[in-house]
Amino acid sequence: MRSYSLFAVFLLCIAIVLVDVLAFYWLQSITQLFVSSAVKTIIDILFWSFTIGLVSVILILKIRMETVPITQRQSLISSLYGLTISSIIPKLIFTVVISILYFTNYVFSETDSFFIVPIVGLIAGFLPFFIILYAISKAVYNFKIHRVIIKHENLPDSFEDLKIVHISDLHLGSFGYRYRILERAVAKINKLDADLILFTGDLVNNFAWELNGWDAVLKNLSAKKGKYAVLGNHDYGDYSKWDSPVAKRENFEKIKNFYQQIGFTLLLNEAELLIENNQSIAIVGVENWGLPPFRQDGDLFKALKEVKDIPFKILLSHDPSHWDAEVANHTNIALTLSGHTHGMQAGINFMGKKWSPIKYKYKRWAGLYNCKKQFLYVTRGLGWLGFPGRLGMRPEITFITLKKPA
Repeated sequence: MRSYSLFAVFLLCIAIVLVDVLAFYWLQSITQLFVSSAVKTIIDILFWSFTIGLVSVILILKIRMETVPITQRQSLISSLYGLTISSIIPKLIFTVVISILYFTNYVFSETDSFFIVPIVGLIAGFLPFFIILYAISKAVYNFKIHRVIIKHENLPDSFEDLKIVHISDLHLGSFGYRYRILERAVAKINKLDADLILFTGDLVNNFAWELNGWDAVLKNLSAKKGKYAVLGNHDYGDYSKWDSPVAKRENFEKIKNFYQQIGFTLLLNEAELLIENNQSIAIVGVENWGLPPFRQDGDLFKALKEVKDIPFKILLSHDPSHWDAEVANHTNIALTLSGHTHGMQAGINFMGKKWSPIKYKYKRWAGLYNCKKQFLYVTRGLGWLGFPGRLGMRPEITFITLKKPA
């Protein structure tokens, strides 16, 4: 919350109050139909107590953020995100739906509207609330395996049926040291018996202390041919204030060193060869490269320098914007793996169709894309940031099998 100005937080509080005023107007029209005056008074008091309490907590936390222990800030902020969204969105939908039904009288007669419109409006408010509640309490850690087959003519015969697990965006600080949750994901990954595990960045939200104890969980990830990783934009510590450049640099070094503790090779604008029966493929990794305002530390030219003649290359690059800017139609990289978008942690996945508001910001935001003989896969991420839930965008473990065309 510290990244927002006090004025912006004040505007948010005004929006919460305005939505609640409108929702309260329609709520009164409903409660007077079904409950006694005493019960109605209790409902009114509870309604406004929650509103005043939420607004007060938001303002107090913003004003006194510096006094909150740094290890508790993320959980407090995320809890407020969850409370705010679960409060304001259902009320807004409730208000819009009941207003449309009442003033247009499009569906019901005047007699029916007196009873049915309030009931429909109430359902329109409760249904989104329970959906958001499910997103926060269940879906956020309901890990899903996406199985993908990619065929490419440049794949060496020795790497036919190579099995890759792709994960990204753990944001370990958001888990609140609840190790057992991620242990479930580790168990799912290990059952896939992968040859490679490839991680595409955002290990933490900001700080190295978020990693405490996670080495015991993540070192259990198993892959027969290797585990490789790159950095994401959150791994550089840019989203916090530091006492000095030295403190920020020390934080960054601890995050990089953590990969060695869990058996991952961190690729910093470099590449490694995998050799099988005198045939090779290259695993290439760049530092974060994103469109402004995101940092562009990634140096693809440097990373490719020693492997440019290898016909099949897999690039790990956190931000999918990098693919259109420097990879597709600019190189001969066969497969690029990215994360970063989280699928906005909200959207629709149904019968092979997908949609999320994030598509209006990122051209490539989830799933498999291709341009001629080049492929990009963007995972929806394994963790979460900000809103402590996932709505239609379950946390993802991607299982990719490489094949040669028939």
